[in-house]
Amino acid sequence: MLKLGLIGCGKMGGALLRGVEQALGKNSLNVALSDVVPEAVNGLRKCLACKTITGTPAEVAAASDVVILAVKPGDMKTLCETLAAVKGTRLYLSIAAGVNLAHLELWLGARQRVIRSMPNTPALVGIGAAAFARGGKATAKDAALVTKILGAVGTADEVPEKLLDAVTGLSGSGPAYIYTVIEALADGGVLMGLPRATALRLAAQTVAGAAEMVLTTGKHPAALRDEVTSPGGTTIAGLEKLEQHGLRNALIQAVRSAAEKSKALGM
Repeated sequence: MLKLGLIGCGKMGGALLRGVEQALGKNSLNVALSDVVPEAVNGLRKCLACKTITGTPAEVAAASDVVILAVKPGDMKTLCETLAAVKGTRLYLSIAAGVNLAHLELWLGARQRVIRSMPNTPALVGIGAAAFARGGKATAKDAALVTKILGAVGTADEVPEKLLDAVTGLSGSGPAYIYTVIEALADGGVLMGLPRATALRLAAQTVAGAAEMVLTTGKHPAALRDEVTSPGGTTIAGLEKLEQHGLRNALIQAVRSAAEKSKALGM
């Protein structure tokens, strides 16, 4: 039986809990919830079939083996210092952007096991991409458990903490880049006469399908691209324009800029 606590019952934390319940089954999970907004707690409880309790952050920690910290970065120090007074040890999983392991371990106390994660918003529909880094006390068993929790709503990769800013720039901010790509593709369809709704549906499904091809086949994107690029055909004509207008470099620089911003905002 996994005793899982959630402090901060917003969209991301709620998505993780619902995913874990679906993956493990309601009879394998006990959940403790806390949030400064009672409506958020009540709304999440209605979505869960497993046994749930509510309480203060300290009460949630005391009742849990693993606690997901899903509050705003600016609220993390005060929360962690409160939790440091709770007896016993447990695993804390932080999904707060920019709050580094050194601060989390300092605020929670030297005895606690801490893992820091960077999930992204597609976790809300079960196809997120997350990465995480272990603190000094976190074990391989802890990492396996976090992989299961994050993997319930997508993929989860362990990386050194120094790479989490790069993760932020790529998968954390990446959905916004892809939404822009989808919008632009749809605009192109409208330009060529397609109805807006049809163009948007075709663009979104094309992006989703192309991504699934990469994940399912294991082939390099360049190899898949070559498979649909006939000599003298329509696709190579379109690719020529993408190269002329710098799409590839624009995306590379977007990841770089977002990663550098994440590093500058880190605490």
